Amino acid sequence: MRGIRLLRLRTLTVRGLLAALLLLPLGAALAPGAAAAPRATPVRIMPLGDSITGSPGCWRAVLWNRLLDAGHTDIDFVGTLREQGCALAHDGDNEGHGGELVTHVADRDLLPGRLAATRPDIVVMHFGTNDVWSSVSPDRILAAYTELVTQMRASNPDMRVLVAQLIPMNPTGCAACAQRVADFNARIPAWAEATSTSRSPVTVVDQWTGFDTATDTYDGVHPNAAGDEKIAARWFPALSALLEEGVPGGGDPGDGDPVCTASFRTVAGWQGGYQAEVTVRNTSAAPVSGWRVRVVPADGARVTQVWNGTLTTAADGTAEVAHAGWNGALAPGASTSFGLIATAPATSTAPAAAVDCTATP
Repeated sequence: MRGIRLLRLRTLTVRGLLAALLLLPLGAALAPGAAAAPRATPVRIMPLGDSITGSPGCWRAVLWNRLLDAGHTDIDFVGTLREQGCALAHDGDNEGHGGELVTHVADRDLLPGRLAATRPDIVVMHFGTNDVWSSVSPDRILAAYTELVTQMRASNPDMRVLVAQLIPMNPTGCAACAQRVADFNARIPAWAEATSTSRSPVTVVDQWTGFDTATDTYDGVHPNAAGDEKIAARWFPALSALLEEGVPGGGDPGDGDPVCTASFRTVAGWQGGYQAEVTVRNTSAAPVSGWRVRVVPADGARVTQVWNGTLTTAADGTAEVAHAGWNGALAPGASTSFGLIATAPATSTAPAAAVDCTATP
């Protein structure tokens, strides 16, 4: 099991310091402020969002350098995208996809593959500006947030999540956008409190207060240099605090055992039964050679038929579906699915089932 990486620099005892000095060559001296050697497994931090984060998202460069200056040298910004045009030297890896809606990312199941490829310990998320601009309701955006956090925790049960209250926006042609952002931001703290757990805390970072679209953006939406400084300044204390307290996990993206998740959705329903689809995804960085899914239908329903899998049913109605010969192997981030038919009592409510997945190496 990977241990906790404590990033605080340890203070040498007087005896230890004297011993260290005696081991130095004559004339050598300890460099002022010298830091410990970098760890083999740095904390991986994923900046997640849209063009405000990634195109070019130069607040990431400012934040990176602030962290280094504060002594947090054992870090690695991660993402499937690379540096996108900031002049300041920094680790440019990120997950800021220009034009993306957080609701589309959730609906299209795009995040698990990105998580599997990069295995972050911390996610720094400023996401939803395009949704607000497109008049997507706060309820839908927050549901997408919940889906993404669920996927983050499937990737890493100890995930730390920093979620921004969005910077203001006042784009040409959208007079209502400014108020929409304010209304959405007002919903985020309650959502975060309900979503946060002791093992995987969700922390809100206020990026809205004190940010002025007239002076801190170049188009009413995207930050200019002054805006980048403000955004980085707001992220820094929250992120630094996580690094100071130590982040569970670690290891290279190739480390670990294969892990899969399963999700259930109804395809069609009728009196006395329904059809459903279960999606199986490899959420680890290790390949999966086989899987089996336990399906526990709600309200007394029973699975009677499956395809793209092999069905075994227990006396209590619990079903176990193993992979078919051709769909057991899953690369990191890859997914497959199987279908099922279930019978249900006339008194049952909407079709539902609890599903969980076990992977084999």
